[in-house]
Amino acid sequence: MLLSALLTLAAALQPAGAPAPARQPQLASGNGLVAMAFGAGSQIYFAASPDGGNTFGTPVKVAEVGALALGRHRGPRLAILKNSMVITAIAGQTVATGPHAHGLPDQGDLLVWRSTDQGRTWTRSGKINDVPGAAREGLHAMVVAPNGTLSAAWLDLRAKGTQLYGSQSSDGGLTWAKNQLIYSSPEGTICQCCHPALAADSAAGSLWVMWRNVMEGHRDLYAARSGDGLNFGAAQKLGTGTWKLNACPMDGGGLAVSDGKVTSAWRRDSDVFLSASGEPDQKIGTGKDVALAITRSGPVVAWTADGGIQAVLPGSAEPVAVGKPGAFVNLLTLPDGAVLAAWETGTSIETKRLATR
Repeated sequence: MLLSALLTLAAALQPAGAPAPARQPQLASGNGLVAMAFGAGSQIYFAASPDGGNTFGTPVKVAEVGALALGRHRGPRLAILKNSMVITAIAGQTVATGPHAHGLPDQGDLLVWRSTDQGRTWTRSGKINDVPGAAREGLHAMVVAPNGTLSAAWLDLRAKGTQLYGSQSSDGGLTWAKNQLIYSSPEGTICQCCHPALAADSAAGSLWVMWRNVMEGHRDLYAARSGDGLNFGAAQKLGTGTWKLNACPMDGGGLAVSDGKVTSAWRRDSDVFLSASGEPDQKIGTGKDVALAITRSGPVVAWTADGGIQAVLPGSAEPVAVGKPGAFVNLLTLPDGAVLAAWETGTSIETKRLATR
């Protein structure tokens, strides 16, 4: 079904008194709620939508940390559970220094905050990585399974080279299981600063993870499946092409699983590709920083190009302009079948509803 309209739904989100512009929005829904987490300088914020994603209320400050990993797909992640909400973010006491510090925490840990009152107040509840400072690259993903189990995956630096580690929580983020190695490349490292992605398969009860690998000088996306959320099977390369690159593009991708079908979208060189189980990958545009959502009508893919956000919508092969200026878009499929997009503009966060019917 062709897209019928693009409707602007909310004013710009920028917390009063925040030390810096709002950045890196992450949307989530559950139990009839739609909400967003984002960062601003060293502060973490939460904003709830009172009307299913049409508008957002005044942002609530979750925490202020010494140094927050933010930018290039870093920043807080949000999950909405039956009786609580959970925000995770990588933070530390001080900012790292040196030629490749990038403003990251010197000893970054993957930290957890919880709310049991619809996001009005938040309490720090613990740390996920069990080796101090191992998450200092600042890149992670979090997802909630239909049974309420939380899973996290992150780029880990506890050993020489970058590895992919994960953990689970079965009590709403209060405690986390012993860290498990998800993947270690035979080359000695996976891509050092491309964010991972997680997706839960409600039909099969499995968990999928995606990351950018390093294999024989190529930087391609790989995925693996877990039946229990902790032990993952063999890594599978996504797409039929390859990207030979002796550098990190600092760009992961989007991952979704629906009825056992794995769909992913990501960048290869300067092109954006859509890949679905059993089908050849398809070039759908040119750009970077790709996001993905699945609807009843098909996938919605959005990315940054020409200083703004573009998207390909179900029933159309041509990208449409969503917003400008814009970067680092995040997508969420809403209960009514529409898709909500949120992105940073450099001064605030904008949202737009992408109607798909």
